[in-house]
Amino acid sequence: MEAVLLIDFGSTYTKVTAVDIGQQRLIGSASSRTTVETDVADGLASALAEMEKQTGRLEFSKRLACSSAAGGLRMVACGLVPELTAKAASLASLGAGAKVVRVYSYYITESDAMEIETISPDILLLTGGTDGGNTECIVNNAAVLADMSADFPIIIAGNRSCSSQVMRILKHRQAYLCDNVMPSLDTLNIEPARQMIREIFLQRIVHAKGLSHTGQLLDGILMPTPAAVLDGVELLANGVGEEPGIGELLAVDVGGATTDVFSVATGSPHNAEVIYKGLPEPFIKRTVEGDIGMRRSAPGIVEAVGISRVAKLAGLSEETTRNHLDRLATHSDALPQNPESKALDFALAALAVETATLRHAGTLTETYTAAGRAYIQTGKDLTYIDKLVMTGGALLHSERQEELASFAMRSDLYPQSLRPKQAELFVDSRYILSAMGLLSSYEPRTALNILKTNLNSPSSDNL
Repeated sequence: MEAVLLIDFGSTYTKVTAVDIGQQRLIGSASSRTTVETDVADGLASALAEMEKQTGRLEFSKRLACSSAAGGLRMVACGLVPELTAKAASLASLGAGAKVVRVYSYYITESDAMEIETISPDILLLTGGTDGGNTECIVNNAAVLADMSADFPIIIAGNRSCSSQVMRILKHRQAYLCDNVMPSLDTLNIEPARQMIREIFLQRIVHAKGLSHTGQLLDGILMPTPAAVLDGVELLANGVGEEPGIGELLAVDVGGATTDVFSVATGSPHNAEVIYKGLPEPFIKRTVEGDIGMRRSAPGIVEAVGISRVAKLAGLSEETTRNHLDRLATHSDALPQNPESKALDFALAALAVETATLRHAGTLTETYTAAGRAYIQTGKDLTYIDKLVMTGGALLHSERQEELASFAMRSDLYPQSLRPKQAELFVDSRYILSAMGLLSSYEPRTALNILKTNLNSPSSDNL
């Protein structure tokens, strides 16, 4: 048996998964609280001890890890036009597994600069201008960043016509140069920036967050946890070599603080009458809703949909709903113990899924031109996606998984949203998407086979 250990240093829990490469199977899994405030190795040792109760003592040929501990990878993105280079910068950051805490457009103002200093991001992505286009904005913003006291790496991925000038302005800072995220108005080129973000994460951020002293226990922390999940989703959809995946899909990961949505799909218009507007969408896309989650970000759900909708879906009075939400605010690790708290958890999970997928999917609006009626599409058309993958504790432990999944589907309540019309549900019941994303860098065929074997479909019927 060739055993490989896959570790996820999460913000709350450290999760371990052991796989047998030769037999292409899961051996065991367990979790324990992440101990980043003391020594992350303690939480890892505890999780391993828990897993060995199931598996017995194991010797591993490889130990690979991802991490979202200590706040994960926090990024700021700066661009020129909000709908263009600023959006491209945000897409590159999200695709690398980061949490984008702020996006700035046009010139960085004095108040913006003070805010960036306060945020002190792990990485700042500086973009602006197509190649040969506007140079003034990115040059001005580089000068503002050069004067900041906060010490954070800066990736320059803007107009190549002034890249040397920008590098000179930032010569006293940790500055890295890569290709423009948007070299022309109709071209998105985020992969070089994604790779640069991951490299800096490995070189600098892991050490800064106190994870580097696990080196004697690991072969390496390869990426942020959301990037590992994204790699797992991509592998599941596309397959590897001659081994096919399951095809284009939508995936939803509901957590306590954020809700991530992933799509692997072209998302292009499916009708000749539809006109696409805006920046092209990446085939592999991730969005993260930092205000939508089951515990710390539960108020964001209430703000998005209103307390009356939460209460109605939970079958509770508004007063009872508020009382439960107040308790969650002070006990973010609380698990539902009675019918009322279970009903509220269902409502929060359902509305987190709905809100996050609405923000991820594109929209279709009707307009009239001189030639007659036309339709304008912005973002991705996911209406033809027929596979939905769900992960995250709130979804995995629910007794109403298919009902929760229906909130990711197109509905009469939001007719303009281009969410899937119907889809077969696959549940990551063993919580292995991030682990298989890690394994895909080492043994992609094994990772794919384990995913296809262990993702459960509660029903063969469509949603």
